[in-house]
Amino acid sequence: MTEQDRTVAEPALSGGPSHRTGEPPAIARATHQAGPLWATLIATFLGIGNLSPGPGTWASAATVMIWSGIAFELPPSLRIPAAIFLAVLITLIGIPAATRVSRSFALKDPSFVVIDEVAGQLIALIGVPVAWKSFLVSFILFRVFDIVKPPPVRQLERLPGGVGIVLDDVAAGILALFVMHLLLHFALLR
Repeated sequence: MTEQDRTVAEPALSGGPSHRTGEPPAIARATHQAGPLWATLIATFLGIGNLSPGPGTWASAATVMIWSGIAFELPPSLRIPAAIFLAVLITLIGIPAATRVSRSFALKDPSFVVIDEVAGQLIALIGVPVAWKSFLVSFILFRVFDIVKPPPVRQLERLPGGVGIVLDDVAAGILALFVMHLLLHFALLR
């Protein structure tokens, strides 16, 4: 999402004046349909995308906390398959939800659409030991790759609709996963 898109979308959602129309937020919001409820709930990760500052960071943090609760309850043999299943599922339902919501607001990559961070962060947690240090490092690595967007992450962002919104974060999650497992393999993280 470009900085201009963020400055147009965020004030309209947060109660500030719309930079696009100069109208009060309620009027600015009325010009766009929020999209179907299912898409909005999924795309914003049950409203976490409306938190500020940094809705993507909030979504990543929530994902780590939810996964830690799930992982602690699962037997070790099911943790990797469960993380993979959830990451694939969230990616597959996140793409159409992100597409519907971004189209309804006429924005390329709205910052309040955070299901992409959920998918990417889950990928970064695959096979990671259930320990606070591992979760923290995974979180930091994913956020860095998601924000910096090294190649090919930035190129994936150019894909149309929800595909571009979600797949760049999937790639950032894969890069974070790779670095995380290098740290674990070489015992740089215990």
